[in-house]
Amino acid sequence: MLFIFSFLLVPFTNAVISGDLNCTSYNGTAFVYTPAAVACSNVISDASCQVLYAAPDTLYPAAGNDAERALACYTTATATPAAVVSDMKTAALASCAKTCGLCCQTDDYSCANVAFPRLNCATITAAQCNSVTWRTIIAADCPSACGFCNSGGCVDAVTNCANDISICRTVGMESFVSTYCQKTCGLCPSTTAGSSVTTTASSGSCTSYIADSSTSCTAWAANGFCTNTFYTSAQRRSRCATTCKIC
Repeated sequence: MLFIFSFLLVPFTNAVISGDLNCTSYNGTAFVYTPAAVACSNVISDASCQVLYAAPDTLYPAAGNDAERALACYTTATATPAAVVSDMKTAALASCAKTCGLCCQTDDYSCANVAFPRLNCATITAAQCNSVTWRTIIAADCPSACGFCNSGGCVDAVTNCANDISICRTVGMESFVSTYCQKTCGLCPSTTAGSSVTTTASSGSCTSYIADSSTSCTAWAANGFCTNTFYTSAQRRSRCATTCKIC
């Protein structure tokens, strides 16, 4: 029994990180920060955070290292032992979670992963979080690893879709955006039905239509502009009312 008790103490005595072991994992020798510990951005500038939460040994938390957090990240200087003080930790999470190595406990990173993920959630890197190959899988299986907890399981596979949202309505890009820009274009499987817009077509009561404003309407119609729910009835009417037979 004494041997077992001593063995259980080894991880704690070897680790530099102490007091608050959240966002860390034991690598066989010491507790080290997980990638999710520093995956977020500080709310205020990094320089300001390093003033408020100065590292005890000038080394700040980073994925894979065991740098000690500043006491102010989770406790008070007078707390003995250095027990977690909720007000101190709340303040750190609200402004300097990355500097304190506590990103995994912010709202975007603090949620449950699926029981049997397709990859190891604990080892996901920043590169994987931004990878077109992995983003959608991570959002579904390991949302806490990349800050996808509030995404509802749906993210853009390509990170720059939101830079130009007109791509969502561009003729010829339907297949691309439905695969790579689901979040930006409102095409997530759980919300597609709600975001689709029913075409307002003529019911036979119209005697004339507004003239097309684009000379490309014939080509667009051949590609599905008049019927594809990527485009709103207002967009069809303003560009190709005659071709699409919209009152």
